[in-house]
Amino acid sequence: MKRKWSKSMGLLMLVILLTFTACGSNNTNEGKTTNTPKSADNSSVINNTDDNSKPLELSIMWWGPDTRHEATLKALEIYTNQHANITFKPEYLAWDAFWAKLPTLAASKSITDVLQMDAAYIQEYVGKGTLEDLSDIDLSGIVDSNVLENLKIDGKLYGIPLSQNAQGIAFNKTALEAAGVDLPQKDWTWDEYFEFGRTAKEKLPEGQYGISDTSDLWDWYLWYQTGNGGQPLMTDGGKTFTLDRDLFFEYHNTFAQLRQDKIVPPAEQQVALLENDPTSDPMGSGVVMTRGATTGSVNALESMLPGQVDVVNLPIGKAGGGWAQSTIFLSVSANSKNKEQAKEFLKWFITDAEAGKALALTRGIPINPEIYEVLEPDLTPQERLGKKIYDVALDKALPFYPIAEGYSEWVDTYKATMQSVMFGKSSVEDAYEKLNNLGLEIAAKK
Repeated sequence: MKRKWSKSMGLLMLVILLTFTACGSNNTNEGKTTNTPKSADNSSVINNTDDNSKPLELSIMWWGPDTRHEATLKALEIYTNQHANITFKPEYLAWDAFWAKLPTLAASKSITDVLQMDAAYIQEYVGKGTLEDLSDIDLSGIVDSNVLENLKIDGKLYGIPLSQNAQGIAFNKTALEAAGVDLPQKDWTWDEYFEFGRTAKEKLPEGQYGISDTSDLWDWYLWYQTGNGGQPLMTDGGKTFTLDRDLFFEYHNTFAQLRQDKIVPPAEQQVALLENDPTSDPMGSGVVMTRGATTGSVNALESMLPGQVDVVNLPIGKAGGGWAQSTIFLSVSANSKNKEQAKEFLKWFITDAEAGKALALTRGIPINPEIYEVLEPDLTPQERLGKKIYDVALDKALPFYPIAEGYSEWVDTYKATMQSVMFGKSSVEDAYEKLNNLGLEIAAKK
Protein backbone atom coordinates (compact mmCIF):
# COMPACT_ATOMS: atom_id res chain seq x y z
CA MET A 1 0.00 0.00 0.00
CA LYS A 2 1.41 3.38 -0.91
CA ARG A 3 1.84 5.69 2.05
CA LYS A 4 2.41 9.45 1.90
CA TRP A 5 3.74 9.90 5.43
CA SER A 6 7.49 9.69 4.79
CA LYS A 7 7.22 11.87 1.71
CA SER A 8 4.90 14.29 3.37
CA MET A 9 7.11 14.75 6.38
CA GLY A 10 9.83 15.93 4.08
CA LEU A 11 7.47 18.40 2.46
CA LEU A 12 6.27 19.57 5.83
CA MET A 13 9.78 20.53 6.78
CA LEU A 14 9.77 22.93 3.80
CA VAL A 15 6.57 24.48 5.04
CA ILE A 16 7.35 24.93 8.76
CA LEU A 17 10.96 24.08 9.16
CA LEU A 18 7.14 20.12 16.80
CA THR A 19 5.31 15.52 19.25
CA PHE A 20 3.31 14.33 24.44
CA THR A 21 5.52 9.72 23.92
CA ALA A 22 8.38 8.85 24.91
CA CYS A 23 8.35 11.12 23.39
CA GLY A 24 8.32 9.98 23.72
CA SER A 25 9.29 10.35 27.21
CA ASN A 26 8.54 8.39 30.36
CA ASN A 27 6.21 9.66 33.05
CA THR A 28 4.93 8.12 36.24
CA ASN A 29 1.38 9.43 36.40
CA GLU A 30 -1.02 6.54 36.90
CA GLY A 31 -4.06 6.17 34.66
CA LYS A 32 -7.06 8.02 36.04
CA THR A 33 -10.71 8.16 35.01
CA THR A 34 -13.11 10.94 36.00
CA ASN A 35 -16.31 12.56 34.81
CA THR A 36 -16.72 16.25 34.01
CA PRO A 37 -19.82 17.99 35.34
CA LYS A 38 -22.73 19.18 33.25
CA SER A 39 -23.35 22.91 33.03
CA ALA A 40 -24.90 25.61 30.86
CA ASP A 41 -25.63 24.96 27.21
CA ASN A 42 -24.16 26.74 24.22
CA SER A 43 -24.16 26.29 20.46
CA SER A 44 -21.72 23.78 19.05
CA VAL A 45 -18.96 24.52 16.58
CA ILE A 46 -20.40 22.12 14.01
CA ASN A 47 -24.10 21.38 14.12
CA ASN A 48 -24.13 18.14 12.16
CA THR A 49 -25.63 15.77 14.71
CA ASP A 50 -29.20 14.48 14.55
CA ASP A 51 -30.09 15.57 18.08
CA ASN A 52 -27.87 18.09 19.85
CA SER A 53 -29.93 17.88 23.04
CA LYS A 54 -29.65 14.12 23.61
CA PRO A 55 -27.45 13.33 26.65
CA LEU A 56 -24.22 11.73 25.54
CA GLU A 57 -20.93 10.71 27.13
CA LEU A 58 -17.73 10.82 25.10
CA SER A 59 -14.82 8.72 26.27
CA ILE A 60 -11.35 10.17 25.74
CA MET A 61 -7.81 9.14 26.65
CA TRP A 62 -4.44 10.82 26.44
CA TRP A 63 -0.94 10.71 27.89
CA GLY A 64 1.24 13.39 29.41
CA PRO A 65 2.47 15.09 32.58
CA ASP A 66 0.17 16.44 35.28
CA THR A 67 0.18 19.91 33.73
CA ARG A 68 -1.38 18.47 30.56
CA HIS A 69 -3.89 16.40 32.54
CA GLU A 70 -5.08 19.40 34.52
CA ALA A 71 -5.33 21.63 31.45
CA THR A 72 -7.23 19.02 29.44
CA LEU A 73 -9.70 18.35 32.24
CA LYS A 74 -10.35 22.09 32.39
CA ALA A 75 -10.97 22.17 28.63
CA LEU A 76 -13.42 19.27 28.90
CA GLU A 77 -15.24 21.15 31.63
CA ILE A 78 -15.48 24.19 29.35
CA TYR A 79 -16.92 22.05 26.56
CA THR A 80 -19.58 20.64 28.86
CA ASN A 81 -20.41 24.16 30.02
CA GLN A 82 -20.97 25.10 26.38
CA HIS A 83 -22.71 21.83 25.43
CA ALA A 84 -24.82 20.80 28.41
CA ASN A 85 -25.82 17.46 26.88
CA ILE A 86 -22.20 16.30 26.49
CA THR A 87 -20.14 14.87 29.34
CA PHE A 88 -16.81 13.08 29.23
CA LYS A 89 -15.23 9.94 30.58
CA PRO A 90 -11.54 10.86 30.51
CA GLU A 91 -8.60 8.60 31.14
CA TYR A 92 -5.09 9.99 31.36
CA LEU A 93 -1.90 8.00 31.66
CA ALA A 94 1.85 8.17 31.47
CA TRP A 95 3.45 7.71 28.04
CA ASP A 96 4.53 4.11 28.64
CA ALA A 97 1.22 3.15 30.24
CA PHE A 98 -0.75 4.66 27.36
CA TRP A 99 1.10 2.73 24.66
CA ALA A 100 1.08 -0.44 26.74
CA LYS A 101 -2.71 -0.27 27.05
CA LEU A 102 -3.64 0.87 23.54
CA PRO A 103 -2.81 -2.40 21.70
CA THR A 104 -5.17 -4.31 24.01
CA LEU A 105 -7.95 -1.79 23.44
CA ALA A 106 -7.36 -1.89 19.69
CA ALA A 107 -7.49 -5.69 19.61
CA SER A 108 -10.78 -5.72 21.52
CA LYS A 109 -12.18 -2.81 19.48
CA SER A 110 -12.83 -0.89 22.68
CA ILE A 111 -10.71 2.22 22.16
CA THR A 112 -12.21 5.42 23.51
CA ASP A 113 -14.29 7.66 21.23
CA VAL A 114 -11.48 10.21 21.14
CA LEU A 115 -7.81 9.47 21.73
CA GLN A 116 -4.57 11.34 21.60
CA MET A 117 -2.30 10.01 18.88
CA ASP A 118 1.39 10.46 18.17
CA ALA A 119 3.18 10.72 14.84
CA ALA A 120 5.42 7.84 15.88
CA TYR A 121 2.48 5.42 16.00
CA ILE A 122 -0.29 6.79 13.80
CA GLN A 123 0.71 4.79 10.72
CA GLU A 124 0.58 1.57 12.70
CA TYR A 125 -2.93 2.20 14.02
CA VAL A 126 -4.21 3.36 10.65
CA GLY A 127 -2.90 0.09 9.24
CA LYS A 128 -4.85 -1.81 11.89
CA GLY A 129 -8.08 -0.07 10.89
CA THR A 130 -8.32 1.50 14.32
CA LEU A 131 -8.77 5.16 13.37
CA GLU A 132 -11.64 6.98 11.64
CA ASP A 133 -11.11 9.08 8.51
CA LEU A 134 -11.41 12.74 9.55
CA SER A 135 -11.10 14.28 6.10
CA ASP A 136 -14.65 15.63 6.26
CA ILE A 137 -13.81 18.01 9.12
CA ASP A 138 -13.54 21.47 7.60
CA LEU A 139 -10.34 23.04 8.88
CA SER A 140 -10.00 25.71 6.19
CA GLY A 141 -8.72 28.94 7.66
CA ILE A 142 -7.65 27.11 10.82
CA VAL A 143 -4.85 24.80 9.71
CA ASP A 144 -2.75 25.49 6.64
CA SER A 145 -3.98 23.34 3.75
CA ASN A 146 -0.45 22.27 2.87
CA VAL A 147 0.12 21.09 6.44
CA LEU A 148 -3.05 19.02 6.32
CA GLU A 149 -2.22 17.58 2.94
CA ASN A 150 1.24 16.59 4.10
CA LEU A 151 -0.17 14.80 7.14
CA LYS A 152 -2.51 12.57 5.15
CA ILE A 153 -1.99 8.83 4.91
CA ASP A 154 -3.20 7.30 1.65
CA GLY A 155 -4.98 10.56 0.91
CA LYS A 156 -6.96 10.59 4.16
CA LEU A 157 -6.61 12.53 7.41
CA TYR A 158 -6.65 10.36 10.53
CA GLY A 159 -5.52 12.86 13.14
CA ILE A 160 -6.26 16.53 13.75
CA PRO A 161 -2.89 18.22 14.43
CA LEU A 162 -2.89 20.06 17.73
CA SER A 163 0.39 21.90 17.68
CA GLN A 164 3.76 22.60 16.24
CA ASN A 165 6.25 20.66 18.30
CA ALA A 166 9.99 20.27 18.41
CA GLN A 167 12.55 18.08 20.12
CA GLY A 168 15.41 19.65 21.99
CA ILE A 169 17.50 19.27 25.13
CA ALA A 170 16.76 20.99 28.43
CA PHE A 171 19.58 21.73 30.83
CA ASN A 172 19.97 22.99 34.38
CA LYS A 173 21.74 26.27 33.69
CA THR A 174 21.87 27.24 37.38
CA ALA A 175 23.67 24.08 38.52
CA LEU A 176 26.01 24.05 35.53
CA GLU A 177 27.01 27.68 36.01
CA ALA A 178 27.56 27.11 39.72
CA ALA A 179 29.94 24.25 38.88
CA GLY A 180 31.79 26.31 36.30
CA VAL A 181 30.62 24.22 33.34
CA ASP A 182 30.23 25.95 29.98
CA LEU A 183 26.58 25.86 28.93
CA PRO A 184 25.46 23.94 25.83
CA GLN A 185 25.36 26.11 22.72
CA LYS A 186 23.00 26.02 19.75
CA ASP A 187 24.07 23.68 16.96
CA TRP A 188 26.51 21.73 19.11
CA THR A 189 27.74 18.54 17.49
CA TRP A 190 27.49 15.01 18.84
CA ASP A 191 31.21 15.08 19.64
CA GLU A 192 30.68 18.31 21.59
CA TYR A 193 27.72 16.74 23.38
CA PHE A 194 29.78 13.77 24.55
CA GLU A 195 32.69 16.05 25.50
CA PHE A 196 30.28 18.23 27.46
CA GLY A 197 29.32 15.12 29.43
CA ARG A 198 32.96 14.44 30.28
CA THR A 199 33.73 18.01 31.28
CA ALA A 200 30.59 18.33 33.36
CA LYS A 201 31.32 15.11 35.27
CA GLU A 202 34.74 16.44 36.24
CA LYS A 203 33.34 19.69 37.65
CA LEU A 204 29.99 18.66 39.11
CA PRO A 205 29.61 17.41 42.70
CA GLU A 206 29.89 13.68 43.31
CA GLY A 207 26.80 11.78 42.15
CA GLN A 208 25.83 14.30 39.47
CA TYR A 209 26.25 13.86 35.72
CA GLY A 210 26.18 16.08 32.67
CA ILE A 211 24.35 13.63 30.41
CA SER A 212 22.30 10.45 30.70
CA ASP A 213 22.95 7.06 29.16
CA THR A 214 20.37 7.23 26.38
CA SER A 215 21.70 4.20 24.52
CA ASP A 216 18.51 2.22 25.22
CA LEU A 217 16.28 4.83 23.56
CA TRP A 218 15.74 3.96 19.91
CA ASP A 219 14.84 7.48 18.85
CA TRP A 220 18.09 8.90 20.20
CA TYR A 221 19.99 6.46 18.03
CA LEU A 222 17.72 7.34 15.08
CA TRP A 223 18.64 11.00 15.52
CA TYR A 224 22.32 10.05 15.57
CA GLN A 225 22.05 7.92 12.43
CA THR A 226 20.03 10.41 10.39
CA GLY A 227 21.90 13.45 11.70
CA ASN A 228 25.17 11.90 10.56
CA GLY A 229 23.89 11.29 7.05
CA GLY A 230 22.48 7.80 7.46
CA GLN A 231 19.10 6.65 6.21
CA PRO A 232 16.06 6.59 8.50
CA LEU A 233 15.65 3.22 10.19
CA MET A 234 12.34 2.51 8.47
CA THR A 235 11.36 3.82 5.04
CA ASP A 236 8.76 3.06 2.37
CA GLY A 237 6.17 2.17 4.97
CA GLY A 238 8.60 -0.19 6.66
CA LYS A 239 9.49 -2.16 3.53
CA THR A 240 13.08 -1.01 3.89
CA PHE A 241 15.01 -1.28 7.14
CA THR A 242 18.44 0.29 7.55
CA LEU A 243 20.56 -0.10 10.67
CA ASP A 244 23.86 1.49 9.68
CA ARG A 245 26.54 -0.81 11.08
CA ASP A 246 29.31 1.79 11.28
CA LEU A 247 27.15 4.44 12.92
CA PHE A 248 25.58 1.91 15.29
CA PHE A 249 28.98 0.76 16.55
CA GLU A 250 30.28 4.32 16.70
CA TYR A 251 27.35 5.46 18.84
CA HIS A 252 27.12 2.49 21.17
CA ASN A 253 30.86 2.06 21.63
CA THR A 254 30.95 5.72 22.67
CA PHE A 255 28.39 5.03 25.37
CA ALA A 256 30.24 1.88 26.42
CA GLN A 257 33.33 4.00 27.02
CA LEU A 258 31.29 6.64 28.86
CA ARG A 259 29.92 3.93 31.16
CA GLN A 260 33.38 2.53 31.76
CA ASP A 261 34.69 6.00 32.62
CA LYS A 262 31.66 6.67 34.86
CA ILE A 263 30.64 9.72 32.84
CA VAL A 264 26.97 8.63 32.78
CA PRO A 265 24.89 7.14 35.59
CA PRO A 266 25.43 3.41 36.20
CA ALA A 267 22.90 1.16 34.50
CA GLU A 268 20.91 0.30 37.63
CA GLN A 269 20.47 4.00 38.41
CA GLN A 270 19.81 5.01 34.80
CA VAL A 271 16.94 2.59 34.22
CA ALA A 272 15.27 3.75 37.45
CA LEU A 273 15.11 7.36 36.26
CA LEU A 274 11.62 8.31 35.08
CA GLU A 275 10.96 11.56 33.31
CA ASN A 276 8.39 13.97 34.80
CA ASP A 277 8.43 12.33 38.24
CA PRO A 278 9.80 14.95 40.67
CA THR A 279 11.57 12.29 42.74
CA SER A 280 13.14 10.32 39.89
CA ASP A 281 13.23 12.62 36.86
CA PRO A 282 16.83 12.75 35.60
CA MET A 283 17.00 16.55 35.91
CA GLY A 284 14.24 17.14 38.43
CA SER A 285 15.96 14.87 40.95
CA GLY A 286 19.29 16.63 40.45
CA VAL A 287 21.09 13.55 39.16
CA VAL A 288 21.60 14.62 35.52
CA MET A 289 21.99 18.16 34.23
CA THR A 290 20.42 17.55 30.80
CA ARG A 291 17.61 15.56 29.26
CA GLY A 292 15.45 15.45 26.17
CA ALA A 293 12.45 17.78 26.12
CA THR A 294 9.82 18.87 23.65
CA THR A 295 7.85 22.06 23.23
CA GLY A 296 4.93 20.49 25.05
CA SER A 297 6.85 18.78 27.86
CA VAL A 298 9.39 21.37 28.99
CA ASN A 299 6.75 23.16 31.11
CA ALA A 300 6.67 20.24 33.53
CA LEU A 301 10.44 20.31 33.87
CA GLU A 302 10.50 24.05 34.52
CA SER A 303 7.83 23.53 37.18
CA MET A 304 10.21 21.18 38.99
CA LEU A 305 13.16 23.57 38.67
CA PRO A 306 11.70 27.10 38.54
CA GLY A 307 14.00 29.58 36.84
CA GLN A 308 16.80 27.04 36.45
CA VAL A 309 16.03 25.56 33.03
CA ASP A 310 17.23 26.60 29.60
CA VAL A 311 17.04 24.76 26.28
CA VAL A 312 19.14 23.99 23.24
CA ASN A 313 18.64 21.95 20.09
CA LEU A 314 19.63 18.31 19.84
CA PRO A 315 23.22 17.66 18.78
CA ILE A 316 23.66 17.87 15.03
CA GLY A 317 25.66 16.00 12.43
CA LYS A 318 26.48 16.88 8.86
CA ALA A 319 22.83 16.42 7.84
CA GLY A 320 21.32 18.37 10.75
CA GLY A 321 19.57 17.06 13.81
CA GLY A 322 16.31 16.69 15.69
CA TRP A 323 12.89 17.57 14.31
CA ALA A 324 10.33 20.39 14.40
CA GLN A 325 6.77 19.77 13.17
CA SER A 326 3.28 18.58 14.08
CA THR A 327 3.56 15.30 15.95
CA ILE A 328 0.58 15.13 18.29
CA PHE A 329 -3.03 14.68 17.23
CA LEU A 330 -6.54 13.90 18.35
CA SER A 331 -8.11 10.96 16.55
CA VAL A 332 -11.47 9.21 16.59
CA SER A 333 -11.92 5.47 17.01
CA ALA A 334 -13.21 3.70 13.91
CA ASN A 335 -15.46 1.72 16.26
CA SER A 336 -16.92 4.72 18.07
CA LYS A 337 -20.71 4.96 18.23
CA ASN A 338 -20.40 8.73 18.57
CA LYS A 339 -18.25 9.64 15.58
CA GLU A 340 -20.01 12.85 14.57
CA GLN A 341 -20.06 14.21 18.11
CA ALA A 342 -16.40 13.25 18.49
CA LYS A 343 -15.47 15.06 15.28
CA GLU A 344 -17.40 18.12 16.43
CA PHE A 345 -15.38 18.10 19.63
CA LEU A 346 -12.07 17.80 17.75
CA LYS A 347 -12.72 20.94 15.73
CA TRP A 348 -13.77 22.82 18.86
CA PHE A 349 -10.59 21.69 20.63
CA ILE A 350 -8.36 23.72 18.28
CA THR A 351 -10.68 26.67 17.62
CA ASP A 352 -12.26 27.71 20.92
CA ALA A 353 -10.38 30.62 22.51
CA GLU A 354 -11.44 29.71 26.06
CA ALA A 355 -10.23 26.15 25.56
CA GLY A 356 -7.04 27.48 24.03
CA LYS A 357 -6.33 29.53 27.13
CA ALA A 358 -6.91 26.50 29.35
CA LEU A 359 -4.73 24.19 27.25
CA ALA A 360 -1.99 26.77 26.74
CA LEU A 361 1.24 25.10 25.53
CA THR A 362 0.70 21.73 27.22
CA ARG A 363 0.75 20.03 23.81
CA GLY A 364 3.14 22.40 22.13
CA ILE A 365 2.66 25.59 20.17
CA PRO A 366 -1.03 25.69 19.14
CA ILE A 367 -1.56 24.74 15.50
CA ASN A 368 -4.12 27.53 15.21
CA PRO A 369 -2.16 30.81 14.97
CA GLU A 370 -5.12 32.79 16.30
CA ILE A 371 -5.02 30.78 19.51
CA TYR A 372 -1.29 31.40 19.94
CA GLU A 373 -1.85 35.14 19.45
CA VAL A 374 -4.38 35.02 22.28
CA LEU A 375 -1.91 33.20 24.52
CA GLU A 376 1.32 35.02 23.76
CA PRO A 377 0.88 38.17 25.90
CA ASP A 378 0.20 36.12 29.03
CA LEU A 379 2.80 33.39 28.60
CA THR A 380 5.02 32.79 31.59
CA PRO A 381 8.79 32.50 31.23
CA GLN A 382 8.50 28.71 31.57
CA GLU A 383 5.88 28.57 28.81
CA ARG A 384 8.10 30.65 26.55
CA LEU A 385 10.70 27.90 26.89
CA GLY A 386 8.46 25.74 24.72
CA LYS A 387 8.54 28.32 21.96
CA LYS A 388 12.30 28.62 22.40
CA ILE A 389 12.77 24.89 21.82
CA TYR A 390 10.88 25.20 18.55
CA ASP A 391 12.85 28.27 17.50
CA VAL A 392 16.30 26.80 18.23
CA ALA A 393 15.45 23.47 16.57
CA LEU A 394 13.87 24.80 13.41
CA ASP A 395 16.74 25.62 11.07
CA LYS A 396 18.69 22.37 11.55
CA ALA A 397 15.69 20.09 11.98
CA LEU A 398 15.26 16.89 9.99
CA PRO A 399 11.90 15.26 9.19
CA PHE A 400 10.16 13.40 11.98
CA TYR A 401 10.49 9.69 11.22
CA PRO A 402 7.67 7.68 12.81
CA ILE A 403 7.67 4.03 13.75
CA ALA A 404 6.46 2.18 10.68
CA GLU A 405 3.49 -0.15 11.01
CA GLY A 406 4.57 -3.49 12.41
CA TYR A 407 7.77 -2.27 14.07
CA SER A 408 6.54 -1.92 17.65
CA GLU A 409 8.18 -5.27 18.44
CA TRP A 410 11.48 -3.95 17.11
CA VAL A 411 11.23 -0.82 19.28
CA ASP A 412 10.54 -2.91 22.38
CA THR A 413 13.38 -5.28 21.50
CA TYR A 414 15.75 -2.36 21.02
CA LYS A 415 15.14 -1.12 24.56
CA ALA A 416 15.50 -4.56 26.14
CA THR A 417 18.56 -5.45 24.07
CA MET A 418 20.43 -2.22 24.71
CA GLN A 419 19.65 -2.38 28.43
CA SER A 420 21.25 -5.81 28.38
CA VAL A 421 24.34 -4.15 26.88
CA MET A 422 24.20 -1.41 29.53
CA PHE A 423 24.29 -4.05 32.27
CA GLY A 424 27.19 -5.86 30.59
CA LYS A 425 25.15 -8.95 29.73
CA SER A 426 25.44 -8.55 25.94
CA SER A 427 27.95 -7.07 23.53
CA VAL A 428 27.37 -4.29 21.03
CA GLU A 429 28.13 -6.82 18.29
CA ASP A 430 25.44 -9.21 19.52
CA ALA A 431 22.99 -6.34 19.89
CA TYR A 432 23.57 -5.19 16.32
CA GLU A 433 23.08 -8.66 14.88
CA LYS A 434 19.88 -9.21 16.84
CA LEU A 435 18.35 -5.84 16.02
CA ASN A 436 19.41 -5.84 12.39
CA ASN A 437 18.09 -9.35 11.78
CA LEU A 438 14.76 -8.57 13.43
CA GLY A 439 14.36 -5.37 11.44
CA LEU A 440 15.12 -7.12 8.16
CA GLU A 441 12.67 -9.91 9.03
CA ILE A 442 9.89 -7.39 9.65
CA ALA A 443 10.70 -5.53 6.43
CA ALA A 444 10.63 -8.77 4.43
CA LYS A 445 7.04 -9.40 5.53
CA LYS A 446 5.82 -6.11 4.08
